[in-house]
Parts: sequence; C-alpha cells; structure tokens
Amino acid sequence: MSAPSSGTRTFHMIEAVADRFEGAPRQLRRRWSDDFKARAVAETLEPGSSVSAIARRLDIHPSQLFGWRRAALGPHKESTGSSGHQAVTPSAGVAIIEVLIGDVVVRAPVDADEAHLQRVIRAVRSA
Repeated sequence: MSAPSSGTRTFHMIEAVADRFEGAPRQLRRRWSDDFKARAVAETLEPGSSVSAIARRLDIHPSQLFGWRRAALGPHKESTGSSGHQAVTPSAGVAIIEVLIGDVVVRAPVDADEAHLQRVIRAVRSA
C-alpha cells in the first residue's frame, strides 16, 4: 500500500529563456523612407497593378505594402466612378498633385516620375 498523502505538492521551477536557435539567421529590421513608401503605394494605385507582384519585386511582404497603402489612403477607400477609373483620396498631410481629365481625377505624389505620370495620363485619355 502507498503512504497516505499529506496534502502538499512539490513543484519545480523551470526557467525558460528565449534565445535564437543555433545557426538561425539574424534578421535586422529594415527601414524604408517615406519617399520609398509613397512611390510603392503610388505604383499599387495604377489600374491593373498587382500589390503582391509589386511587393515581390521590391522584396517586401505583400501585407506590409497593403499596410502602407491603407495608411496612405487613411479612412477613405478607393471609389470607382461610373467611368470605371479609380479616384483615390489620400489622407491629409500627403503632398499630391491632381490632374483632372474629363470626369476623372488623377492624383500622384509630387515626386512622381514624369514619364510614368505621362503614361498614366495617356492611358486615362485613351480609355
């Protein structure tokens, strides 16, 4: 027979220390400039662009680019007008230029590449 229990329990404390696995690569946080983020977001706003494809090309995770895009657009969402072109209203504090073509407004960051902006304007005019 076993001895009667006295009602006390014994616990052993185990100390757990978070550490890197041996041989695991060290990853430092990368930082991107506001200019880089603005150009990346502007590229995602082009008609027919793929956020995931752009993120792969820029070597960032798509969710990060979607986050930058959401932050740039602020509480406003993309709205598609009757012409099918998207008009995007960025949050306050973002320096942008606006080009009105018929009933379509093209908005771009002030430092947008001129050749790229010309291609966008030609595309809107031909649609």
